[in-house]
Amino acid sequence: MAIADDVILLDQKLKELIVKYDQYFLGLEKREPLQLFDAVEKLIRRYSSVMISNTMYRYRFSMLTARFNTYREHWNRTLKLINEGRYSRDRFISELHQRQKTSPTHIKSEIAPPTAEDELDRIVSELREARKACNLPYHAITRELIAARIEKNKPLLAEKLGTANIAFRVVIENGTPKLKAGLRKH
Repeated sequence: MAIADDVILLDQKLKELIVKYDQYFLGLEKREPLQLFDAVEKLIRRYSSVMISNTMYRYRFSMLTARFNTYREHWNRTLKLINEGRYSRDRFISELHQRQKTSPTHIKSEIAPPTAEDELDRIVSELREARKACNLPYHAITRELIAARIEKNKPLLAEKLGTANIAFRVVIENGTPKLKAGLRKH
């Protein structure tokens, strides 16, 4: 095969390998795609010591090699985390199994809607985190301050939106966290 065909083949196999590893890490594939990994590595080794005279193919080959090396490091780190039991997907699944073993067999079919206190706590927490992320002071944000702002603006918002069923969310606009109101979805 010529370098042109091999570069195209390498590109296709590398894309397929990336997909297979993603599926493996998500748990869709049961085994690591080692045969495909070896085929890609073999193609790279074949041309790594050969001088490629065509600039386009040399550039494409070096980009594919760099992409492969980057993904290989990522995959090795993820495999190490899996072996150590620190990979988040595996931790989630093991904690889920643990909870199923220890929890009672009946599960409540209805989940209680969040109370106003829970909503207020969520808003305060999100607003503090947003201010922290924007490097703004966040210690002055208290439940009482936010509750007072909400209660002050609720009649205007209810009139504007045409309903008292209002939900609040925190958004960042122009580097400043803001509290936005909208219709509650349920």
